[in-house]
Amino acid sequence: MESKDRSTSGFELPTNNFINTKIQLIPCISIIDNQYSMILEKTLDVKPIPYGRQNITQEDIDAVVKSLQSDFLTQGPAIAKFENAFAEYIGVKYAVAVSNGTAALHLCTMAMNVQPGDKVITTPITFVASANCIRYCGGEVVFSDIDPNTFLLDVEIVRTLLEKHPKGTFKGIIPVDFAGAAINLETFKKLADEHDLWLIEDACHAPGGFFIDSKEKKQNCGNSAYADLAIFSFHPVKHIATGEGGMITTNNKKLYDKLCLLRTHGITRDIELLQENHGIWYHEMQELGYNYRLSDIQAALGSTQLKRADEGLKRRKEIAHRYDEAFSSYKLNIKTPKYNEGHAFHLYIIQVEDRKDLYNHLRENNIFAQVHYIPAHTMPYYKNLGYKKGDYPIAEKYYEHCLSLPMYPTLSNEEQDYVIETILNYFTK
Repeated sequence: MESKDRSTSGFELPTNNFINTKIQLIPCISIIDNQYSMILEKTLDVKPIPYGRQNITQEDIDAVVKSLQSDFLTQGPAIAKFENAFAEYIGVKYAVAVSNGTAALHLCTMAMNVQPGDKVITTPITFVASANCIRYCGGEVVFSDIDPNTFLLDVEIVRTLLEKHPKGTFKGIIPVDFAGAAINLETFKKLADEHDLWLIEDACHAPGGFFIDSKEKKQNCGNSAYADLAIFSFHPVKHIATGEGGMITTNNKKLYDKLCLLRTHGITRDIELLQENHGIWYHEMQELGYNYRLSDIQAALGSTQLKRADEGLKRRKEIAHRYDEAFSSYKLNIKTPKYNEGHAFHLYIIQVEDRKDLYNHLRENNIFAQVHYIPAHTMPYYKNLGYKKGDYPIAEKYYEHCLSLPMYPTLSNEEQDYVIETILNYFTK
């Protein structure tokens, strides 16, 4: 079969290859459930390279063991310690630790009093939880298209959407710091104020990320300078890993108190809030809440992970820079991300013409890239609500070409070189 040249016209690999690697591919015979669990015919010289993974150190292990040996496995002092440290890191008054990022989103929509039929705007290029949290409260998800350069919710498209409807049609907006790119919440806040809307920032991808506002002030993702609430996730592929876990941040004391109540079944022991008081043991369920608590074991892990957050962010930026340098050195049909200094690089996303072919090529070479995300409005659940392919053409075009390359702090230079060489070989074979 004739080989397929995927390079641009006239491109040739130099005789002195960019990467000198001793990695030799030995194929696997089975990949299970789109993950990198494998059955091998023979020993691999190099372990599989995923798109993301956690980094657990001895300090993390010691902290978890110490928590297991303590008097509290949950509802103990490790929670407040983690919350306070995280709030200080982000630069916000209050932080509420919860069981996962989805729980964080759900509690936020509850705190903002989303009611059945309320319309809330968000992006289709996000993990579905950013939209699902609206549905949990019976609200109506209204997607709006993305900026083709940043892949973030486009504020001007949202403005057009709002201006097409009477004031009061919509209740809020959930912008997402997709891939680690900090969305400019100052512009969204101005628009929200014009239409009496609240803002919930989905910052799951962006602890440590920031944007510069019109006053040249650095605004950390999740600091609630412009959003009413912000949420984070501590899933293993995120910057901070607790297995499962999440955090809500805010500067609003009333919202903070509401979140703390809803996180624990709607139950309070606060003497000042009790309607009756039968004794020290007495508590009241004052609202219908959930058990969305984080355990002390997870909080202990989160606290030690947080200490290395800046170190991990620095390494992510180094990896992104190495990808940039490698791909810009050749005339390839690869579109690399455009980003500013405040990018947190949860993901490094390229766009290519034949994404599926490159994806399969990487998997055949033990590199497990990923696709972020399938547009939420094309999911069967949202199709059943009336959405269809073609509704958000910019998001759909992005999806056809996007591919997330390995990006995590413990990715070695040798492993990254192997990823880069495998991609270069694909485009020149």
